[in-house]
Amino acid sequence: MESESSSSAASVSGSPAQTVTDLSRHMLEQDEDEDDDLEVFSKDATLTDASSFSASMPMSPASMINQYKLEEQDIKDVFITVDCPENHVTSIETFVTYRVITKTTRSEFDSSEYEVRRRYQDFLWLKGKLEEAHPTLIINPLPEKFVMKGMMERFNDGFIETRRKALHKFVNRIADHPILSFNEDFKVFLTAQAWELASHKKQGPGLLSRMGETVRAVAASVRGVQNRPEEFTAMNDYVETFGQKMGMLDKIAQRIVKEQKEYLEGMKECGPVYTLWSGSEDQLVEPLKAIAGCIDNCCKVTEEQVAGLSENQVPILHEYVLCAETLKAVLRRRDNIQAEYESKVDALANKKADKENLKHTDLSFVFGGFLGKNTEEAKQQKEQRLDCEMKELKEEIGRLEDKVECANNTLKVDWERWKRNMQSDVKSAFVDMADTNMNYYKKCLAIWESFLTSQKTDVHLEKDTDS
Repeated sequence: MESESSSSAASVSGSPAQTVTDLSRHMLEQDEDEDDDLEVFSKDATLTDASSFSASMPMSPASMINQYKLEEQDIKDVFITVDCPENHVTSIETFVTYRVITKTTRSEFDSSEYEVRRRYQDFLWLKGKLEEAHPTLIINPLPEKFVMKGMMERFNDGFIETRRKALHKFVNRIADHPILSFNEDFKVFLTAQAWELASHKKQGPGLLSRMGETVRAVAASVRGVQNRPEEFTAMNDYVETFGQKMGMLDKIAQRIVKEQKEYLEGMKECGPVYTLWSGSEDQLVEPLKAIAGCIDNCCKVTEEQVAGLSENQVPILHEYVLCAETLKAVLRRRDNIQAEYESKVDALANKKADKENLKHTDLSFVFGGFLGKNTEEAKQQKEQRLDCEMKELKEEIGRLEDKVECANNTLKVDWERWKRNMQSDVKSAFVDMADTNMNYYKKCLAIWESFLTSQKTDVHLEKDTDS
């Protein structure tokens, strides 16, 4: 199999050795460009050492070329917009649909522009199909389903807009992905009308097939992995720490927003007090009204800051809390693939041991001899059956070995891609947060400075009048 891969690679781009050398040089250059990546949240080395995972597992030149070409395909040719949410009320349910507009220059699309409407469960279906087709690719999470305790706010404009932004980001992440964007189900999602999509959904695997996959996944997870490569153990550790830190930041950010809203409500109550007070203090009318005006202006600035935190910073942090769970699921699926491979290897070893035991006295055959059976013939039949089962297991092991290698290589490449996107997103969120806070405090400072300046001017005018 490796010889076939090598010859394929050679036919695409020179000799395999030269191909591997060129690709290795390219990846090293990429690593050098990433030296200034963000140190995530702390000086914890486990979070800043994600790029240290070594590509120790074998990779054929052909697969390296394919991944290299896919990774390098950074020309955007699919543009998607999710907008215009609409409420729908039926006798059975109430739900929201979103308009999905797609513009593309790809030849596999019959048209250059499509417009469809999709509801949340359609996005959920798409995510499930992508995970089914590409179990070890990292698919960014969808916004969470609405929880029961907040059901009264389900169709609140703010909630719908927050979900719309998240869905817009979700489909554009897929459109930007060098592999996922070519998935057939993704194309159907973007182009099919509602009735066509419903028909396409029914064409999936049946209930028994899905149950079989679930049973195999559960069996693999229960059995566990015997020899997980160190790099994936390191990924597991990284994700665990990353999820904890993102969870802490998410809770802190939400608490800050809550406290800022409470502070805003307090200021809104405070301003009218100064206005009322000015009505009973003839000598302090202007200063008191000025303070009330400053508080009112600070309320407006604070509202802008709270909106910025709620709409920009908090969603990004929470997205990566969900993303940590997605990464854990991807790593579990990779482990399940390896566990299935290891179980077949163990089964083959047991079959070989059974065949070896045939050389020794077998009491079952001796007992069969009392019943008039030919023990030698029974031995030969069992040996033939074992040979047949061993042949099937060897074929299955070969297929699973390729599947494990493909899963490992795919995850390693997508891990680096995800890490770069994550660091860019988090860095951008922190820069925006710093910029938002600076602008907020500058505006508040300017408001109160204007008050002090006006009061100093009034004091000078009073002194001039007295003199």
